[in-house]
Amino acid sequence: MSTPHPTAPPVLVVGATGSLGGQVVDELLRRGKNVRALVRPATDAAALEKKGVEIARGDMLDLDSLIAAMTGADAVITTAAGYTRGGRNAHAIDTTGNANLAEAAARAGVRRFVLTSILTSDQTPDVTHFWHKKLAEDRLELLGVPFVALRPGAFLDQIATMGGNALAKGRLMWMGKTTVPLTFVLTSDLAGYLAAAVDADVKRGERIDIGWDHPASVQEVATLLSTQAGKTIKVRAIPSAITRAAGVLAGSFLPMVKDMTAMFAWFDSGRYVADTRRQAELFGPPPGAQDAVTRLTGELRHPQHP
Repeated sequence: MSTPHPTAPPVLVVGATGSLGGQVVDELLRRGKNVRALVRPATDAAALEKKGVEIARGDMLDLDSLIAAMTGADAVITTAAGYTRGGRNAHAIDTTGNANLAEAAARAGVRRFVLTSILTSDQTPDVTHFWHKKLAEDRLELLGVPFVALRPGAFLDQIATMGGNALAKGRLMWMGKTTVPLTFVLTSDLAGYLAAAVDADVKRGERIDIGWDHPASVQEVATLLSTQAGKTIKVRAIPSAITRAAGVLAGSFLPMVKDMTAMFAWFDSGRYVADTRRQAELFGPPPGAQDAVTRLTGELRHPQHP
């Protein structure tokens, strides 16, 4: 781990108490960066402080607190996502919160803003939380913020624990078709790319797909996982027709279910596929499916608990 220069301006991480954000913090520290974390007033920041991270108390729905947190920062990385966090403010975080981040970055004059976006977000107006990322990109561009957006595929490590640890349970849970190839990522890989993006040689406003060297189906992943685990890992899939019906029945009173149903329908289309050529230019060869699943198997065998 490199030692940061004590007077170097920090990189502000928004979402630092989450799984992805926490790994981004560690990657930045390994690269010798000073790190500042935006932490909500009632959230325990002791673990971050122990690592030498500066704490800025604030909230994405409080513009003044964001401006204060970004003042003096060299760059900003945001991994915050209301959709994945849930709660009553989820929609506000993904809309007002992201707009506030863009406004604060414009006023504070940060050198670079790194946005965690979503693969194909600009093609999916029916997938609400995807589309919110596209709108966040547009807002940054409109305000003239020097930003780069990384657009990762589906987080395989999250999927592999969606219905409990896949190795322990002997199965992967899925909603929809199991043989359609799509793009996956691992959280740890994305964290490294986000940290590297702070100083990467990118054009202003670039949108960069992030994934493996080829799309893989859930069945292919299960087969690779079975080989690594030395036991059969089955795919337990809810048929597409049932997920679509659930989305229709959920209607407006369960928007998150409707959103998730639309997402899996998009996965079934075969168009959730990354073009990783720019990723390779900036960050090196994308991981292969076998390499990624091998590392995932190690994570599942030895899960890290906060």
